Amino acid sequence: MRPAPARPAGGGRVTVWFAGAMRGLAWMLIIIVAAGAPAGAAPERTASAESIYAQAPPRLLQIRTLVAGAGRQASIGSGFLVSADGLAITNYHVVSQFALEPQNYRLEYAAADGSRGEASLLAVDLANDLAVVRIDKHDAPFFSFNAAAIEGGLPKGERLYSMGNPLDLGFSISEGTYNGPVEHSYNERIHFTGALNPGMSGGPTVTADDLVVGVNVSTQRGGQLVSFLVPARFAAALLQRVHDQASPPDLRAEVARQLVAWRGALYRSFEQEGFRASALGPYRAPEAKPGWFTCWGQTNAGDTPKPRASIDSTNCSSDTSLFVASDLNIGAIQINHSHVRTVDLNQFQLAAVLTRLSQPRLAVGGPYRKWYTPERCHEDFVSAAPPDGRPPLRVIWCARAYREFDGLYDVALTAVTQDDGSEALVSRFNLQAVGYDDAMALGRHFLEALQVVR
Repeated sequence: MRPAPARPAGGGRVTVWFAGAMRGLAWMLIIIVAAGAPAGAAPERTASAESIYAQAPPRLLQIRTLVAGAGRQASIGSGFLVSADGLAITNYHVVSQFALEPQNYRLEYAAADGSRGEASLLAVDLANDLAVVRIDKHDAPFFSFNAAAIEGGLPKGERLYSMGNPLDLGFSISEGTYNGPVEHSYNERIHFTGALNPGMSGGPTVTADDLVVGVNVSTQRGGQLVSFLVPARFAAALLQRVHDQASPPDLRAEVARQLVAWRGALYRSFEQEGFRASALGPYRAPEAKPGWFTCWGQTNAGDTPKPRASIDSTNCSSDTSLFVASDLNIGAIQINHSHVRTVDLNQFQLAAVLTRLSQPRLAVGGPYRKWYTPERCHEDFVSAAPPDGRPPLRVIWCARAYREFDGLYDVALTAVTQDDGSEALVSRFNLQAVGYDDAMALGRHFLEALQVVR
């Protein structure tokens, strides 16, 4: 069974991230110690957790996005002060509604001492899900970054303490373990074995000496205490960018600029590593080489009643999702191959099965209409000059454009082999937020890599 995807630990629309209605703010401090206490036993408090607990409140914030016209919160997350003049770090997804629609939303902070006020958004880092805000606090205590974490020298197994305001219940501290960078991920994240819950996004995770090693960002649904942090060096770099900039940029334009830059780097990296060949029956199909792809296989051989067509499939997907808005996560790349063989179907019946398997999958509707144009598809037959080993193909190319971000497309490429009446390979290659030139080049390489060996 595939693991469920990670989701932000807080921020976004309340109806998306929170399972129940949010309660009123209750500024209480809760200690949540590491898992592993026997059932019914009182949790053990560590000296480090108690020390951090005592010092944390003046430096922690709740960051709220409010509907400007109604004055009601639309999302909440956490943040933490990183300078004496009121600069604070949080997640981009906590403030994304304001960044994209400043005319409809405003930002507010609330502190543990009961103070609250307006917050201004100064900078965002879309790729690393970070943002810097300024609040009207001066000469307040603040967090500092851990030098070893900045340099990548933190040892695995180090005890860490994550802080935030889960489910609007009050500030909490959660004890866990540093497990190093997540493997098979394009965007660098830290694997933290500790509890992160909705509302804790943007809070700090610190070592026993109270120095920040990461920023709370997400948790793995379906896992037990599998959580993720943004490495501290990205937060430190964004903070330095704020110090260096003369004035805050147009944030909506900055989101678009960063999105295009991230997309360009992603597909350059993919093109550089390219494909490797995988065998499915007599066919050789392309799979992605980059280590940030995960592949799974399945078959219908054990289905009841016995299938009339045997289908063995592989599916490879990239860990490259990028949060843009609460209803727009982009950047995924998927490769799917299905080797189809007739059991007792004639050629016409097999053709009907292949037609069903090759239907385009870029339907646009519902809330997605505001982000995408309707898709357009083109179908044709492609034949290679023998004897290069490439089978004749029926190819379907579909694309849709992003309404808000010029030059970005979602593309779905489907190819069905036409070399045999009793079996075929159905191959899919889906690209999100890709540029036209990249889509054309990668699509060509994908089709050229489809081979048959009989």
